[in-house]
Amino acid sequence: MDAETYYTHTLPNGLRVVFMPIASQVAYCGLSINAGSRDEQPGQLGLAHFVEHTIFKGTRHRKAWHILNRMERIGGELNAYTTKENTTVYSIFPSRYLDRAAELIADLIAYSIFPEREVMREREVVLDEAASYRDSPSEAVYDDFEDMIWAGSQLGHNILGVEEDLRTFTGSDCHRYLSELYVPGNMVFFVLGDLKPQAVFRTVEKHLGCLNHPMPRRSRKAPEVLPVFREERQMGLHQAHTIYGAPVCSMHDERRYALLLLNNMLGGPGMNSLLNIAIRERRGYAYTVESAATLFSDCGVLQVYFGSDLCHVKPSIRVIGDIIDRLASKPLTERALDAAKKQFIGQLVVASDNNEALALSVGKSFLYHGKVESNAATAEHIAAVTAPQLMDAASLILPDKASVLTFK
Repeated sequence: MDAETYYTHTLPNGLRVVFMPIASQVAYCGLSINAGSRDEQPGQLGLAHFVEHTIFKGTRHRKAWHILNRMERIGGELNAYTTKENTTVYSIFPSRYLDRAAELIADLIAYSIFPEREVMREREVVLDEAASYRDSPSEAVYDDFEDMIWAGSQLGHNILGVEEDLRTFTGSDCHRYLSELYVPGNMVFFVLGDLKPQAVFRTVEKHLGCLNHPMPRRSRKAPEVLPVFREERQMGLHQAHTIYGAPVCSMHDERRYALLLLNNMLGGPGMNSLLNIAIRERRGYAYTVESAATLFSDCGVLQVYFGSDLCHVKPSIRVIGDIIDRLASKPLTERALDAAKKQFIGQLVVASDNNEALALSVGKSFLYHGKVESNAATAEHIAAVTAPQLMDAASLILPDKASVLTFK
């Protein structure tokens, strides 16, 4: 089977289904839902993540214990996660159990009852989870940076929410959120496995064809670009944790390929990234330095994180600015550009060997783009990036456009 091949189908209720055949005894299926923390109403910050937790706490047909054991009894897994724009509920299982997995996921989405006792108990779990993030400065600095750079917008709050709102959530709040956003037109069901397309589509329609199909509630507004900030917070830490970042283009912008290549060059997973070499290896300023580009449906952000001694914060920021300024002002040589592309494309090949990550990527891609962009297609786009396009991408994050937040 060709890993680049996929099949699609739309159920009568509007639910889109995407299936990719893979030669494996393990299969994957789940729902990608176009709903996340930016879709919460005022006074309900954290509700998207809270609903993701509480759908596992009971349905009309199962108690929480039965939900947790349904897939594990056959060696499978049931998982979920929430981002600012997307929630995913999915399962990993021996391929002959697709019917079992699809039925369970449908039960969670269509028949969750949010028992008040379980809601109260899970509230404490989520509060503990939020506290654990606050206890980790290297995690918390990301959240606070995004709160500041998107301040006043739907993106400008932590996915985990705030305690004063979490304390008020009821089962009715959870059910209302689910009924407004977990609807067929706002979701994609994805399947990967050694299966037949028509059998997959029949199974999905059998279990999810019953879902109602109102239009989802949608009230997203693109955030305004705010003035840059430079802030240091005295937290009594032995090490400093710093984010340097700036708003960039969205996931639909053609400039994203140059931006993704730039991000990989700056602080991608390779130890030979520009920032790792300049800041850690050459100068010994930081013990960790990395970058990440997060692209949303209408905006994006590129962030560079480094952890260092307090005395090395300002020198490290200068090095970052110098490297970005050089990339924005001077085109790479053809040899250097080709090497950067070769490394990124090779990483795409290696990443495609992870079928769980592939399954999640297939669902998200079809949800937002109506198609699955294969690694081969992505590689073609990356290979086509020019030196001027890379310069334009770097110009988005020049020091005069970038904000900085340091915990120290």
